[in-house]
Amino acid sequence: MNVHRGAECAGLMVRTGHDAGNHRADFRFVDLFAGIGGMRLPFEAIGGQCVFTAEWNRFSRQTYAANFPEPAAGDHVFAEDVRPWADAPEAIPAHDVLLAGFPCQPFSIAGVSKKNALGRPHGFLCATQGTLFFDLARILDHHRPPAFLLENVKNLQCHDGGKTFATILRVLENDLGYRIFHRVISSAPWVPQKRERIFIAGFRDHGTAFDFDRLAVPEGDGPTLGTILDSNVDPKYTLTEHLWTYLQGYREKHRRAGNGFGYALFGPDDVARTMSARYYKDGAEILIIQKGNRPRRLTPRECARLMGFEKPGQASWKIPVSDTQAYRQFGNAVVVPVVNAVAQLMQPHIMDAMALDGRKIPEPLQMQLSLPEPGIAGD
Repeated sequence: MNVHRGAECAGLMVRTGHDAGNHRADFRFVDLFAGIGGMRLPFEAIGGQCVFTAEWNRFSRQTYAANFPEPAAGDHVFAEDVRPWADAPEAIPAHDVLLAGFPCQPFSIAGVSKKNALGRPHGFLCATQGTLFFDLARILDHHRPPAFLLENVKNLQCHDGGKTFATILRVLENDLGYRIFHRVISSAPWVPQKRERIFIAGFRDHGTAFDFDRLAVPEGDGPTLGTILDSNVDPKYTLTEHLWTYLQGYREKHRRAGNGFGYALFGPDDVARTMSARYYKDGAEILIIQKGNRPRRLTPRECARLMGFEKPGQASWKIPVSDTQAYRQFGNAVVVPVVNAVAQLMQPHIMDAMALDGRKIPEPLQMQLSLPEPGIAGD
């Protein structure tokens, strides 16, 4: 079931901040560690209403607010640091779905082995104390939303020798009681960038038929950089002679040492490597070839397209910050069309989980739910 078949299949901005508060809400969600809103866009597109946002970086909040202006009389709460709210999670508005692109931190699990030896129980309050995931878990524990989606770097699975990921799964499954699904997804089928991120979906409905293998991935070759590049670019994005000389020397030094460090050049027929938050420094990971001239950085507008925040050839995403801050924001962001595909896959299962939890479902959706026969869920 997908009640929003009219959404852009490419997963670009469907509901802008200007109309996001006016559409019928099928469910309510919170947007934690929100960045500039890349998780919010797709979940609004499938019928969600954002009721709480938390983002600590003031420049990211500036971009988020510019693209998601909230009505003065609305019930949306825009927080900064999530930690005080995790201390009093009852102050966070009630919600059906939790979204979080949480930072990856090593967990302090000292004392767990000792407690095991003593036969004492321990849960996420011990295993994740002092981490941002701990704050996220406390919010989940209090509100028990029927579904959630978390996003992180691919290497989360092997972080700290796999201990971090194992702790996360144990907390979500054993301590909080969710059924968990995870998959590493490359952005290359949707945008001209090889960016791999892990997505973790959770449902309180243990009989859910959710399956990441059913993700709708575009077939054939993905787009190339030519689809997002502008033809007339301000010369200020061309590398200075000094910087270009430095990058060439740096690359040669590491080549002689047998390392692969250095800049990477791309043309319109190529697919870029992953854009990082350090792109503002020199643009070395994605430099665009210019015939008869030194290479250049991507412009912030091109970065917006590279990350799927707007369609090629358009300038619909507001960028109210400096180039430096824009590069940082896009380098830390999710790829919107990827999240859109995940959101569309989750949508019917969110509705099922809400219904099984006894939550109000919009009447047009009630007859479309694929709920199991009584007694099947949880068997």
